[in-house]
Amino acid sequence: MEKINGYAVEEAAELVRTIEEGKHAGKTLTSLFAGYGRAHGRASGSVRNYYYKLLHSQDPRAQELLAGRRLSAARIRPFTEAETDEMLSRILTERSKGASVRRAICSVCGGDEKKALRYQNKYRNLLKKQPERISAAAAGLGLTLPPVSRPSPSFLERRLENEINALYDRLALSLREENERLRETIRKLTEENELLRRASRVKKAMLSAPRAEAR
Repeated sequence: MEKINGYAVEEAAELVRTIEEGKHAGKTLTSLFAGYGRAHGRASGSVRNYYYKLLHSQDPRAQELLAGRRLSAARIRPFTEAETDEMLSRILTERSKGASVRRAICSVCGGDEKKALRYQNKYRNLLKKQPERISAAAAGLGLTLPPVSRPSPSFLERRLENEINALYDRLALSLREENERLRETIRKLTEENELLRRASRVKKAMLSAPRAEAR
């Protein structure tokens, strides 16, 4: 079966159609990822990652699939090793004070939700694929993390996934509100311009009237 980055061509095409139609209908990407995932037995985070990878793919088949469609996404900036070490140092320092992972990331990012989303995604990947790196980083810093119950890795991943999805929703809502404010500003400026044009026409008519009478 022919595949594009791991998805069958037909499934990749269906995902693209789903996202395009959903965005035109005003749906959030998070809800579209979740809906597509439920329909195809895939985790919403996996669908999201595939979608962004597809958008940036150099595969001619992917580019042909996306041609003519108004789908875009910011290019993902990968973490450097130094940046990963710094992130872990700051998060684990907050964790050693008794903060949860979510609270630690919020504190480190200072309320910057885009940065928090990026940190949560990276931390989740480390938790899933390199948990030993987190432990080694804590040991290297001489930090003792607060004692916690030992939930299953799948539980931790689901919890982080839910928090990440919530961040995506808030960012999407913020963008929609900003777009609405811009549309309202444009509408008001258009009305003001029209009033100014009318006033200008009236003024010109009034100025030309005496000259016409004089002739």
